[in-house]
Amino acid sequence: MADRPASVEEGAADGGRVGAADAVSDAVDRPLDRPLDPVPDPLLGRPLNDRPLDPLLDRLLDRLRREDAVVVAYSGGADSALLAFAAARVLGRRALAVTAVSPSLAASERAAARDFARAHGLAHIEVCTDEADRPEYTANGADRCYHCKSALFDAVTPLAAAMGARIALGTNLDDLGDHRPGQRAAAERGAIAPLVEAGLTKADVRAVSRALGLVTADKPAAPCLASRVSYGDPVTPEVLRRIETAERALRDLGFPVCRVRAHAGGTLARVEVPGTEIPRACELRERVDAAVRGAGFTFCSLDLSGFASGRLNALLPLLPS
Repeated sequence: MADRPASVEEGAADGGRVGAADAVSDAVDRPLDRPLDPVPDPLLGRPLNDRPLDPLLDRLLDRLRREDAVVVAYSGGADSALLAFAAARVLGRRALAVTAVSPSLAASERAAARDFARAHGLAHIEVCTDEADRPEYTANGADRCYHCKSALFDAVTPLAAAMGARIALGTNLDDLGDHRPGQRAAAERGAIAPLVEAGLTKADVRAVSRALGLVTADKPAAPCLASRVSYGDPVTPEVLRRIETAERALRDLGFPVCRVRAHAGGTLARVEVPGTEIPRACELRERVDAAVRGAGFTFCSLDLSGFASGRLNALLPLLPS
């Protein structure tokens, strides 16, 4: 498969690929009123339907049963992986997991999403999204995520329409209190958030995933690479490449949880690692500096406050109104 597929491809459990039209046709042709057969769970070795359900999982499955078909916006993170897994168990091939491919998706995340889908036999395709060609996205204002999600919906809506499906997002309850303009785009397009409706927080998602034996249960959050670019600085493929390369190098140095935030037009990297890891990062400062500057940054700094999600949101009040 090329780095950026021309349109869409399906990653079947056996590694095969077919056109999107065939994938959607296969999903649509399944009778919607067919009773759900017990689905063998390759990790736990007995049908999911036969196991006592955690109340949280039970609520999620009940919510999904109210849909004829769903297209899950699937990044491979803990939230969307659980949602795609649950949807497949309830709806079978009437559930389609779709991964948006663009320069803001790290190659490691794309590969992990494919691997999870294949391991669990999910109907999975990739679609190219064009947010990088939209000036309102690359300008990187406070509403960048709105334009990113709009590009996602523009690509996925025709698939959902062909299946008679609604688009489902892996938003959880904790996401509702954060700065997430993409939720406005979701509301405008009529997308659903089954995890929210089932009452799951991020901790609940991880707990349910762990009970199911999903490898994503403890997967660190990995938002899109554009979320590392300082608001007001343009989002460019080169800056995203630098961020991805630098974070991969830091993980190779033993920092699995890290962020490389790009400032000053992509010349300055601000490295965040958990507070407990700061002493080790200082001990390895020469290697950290070499790794980050080797990725293309001119300067490398270490944030002594430690890692925290959404740190760049502190810049929002400074943006022009």
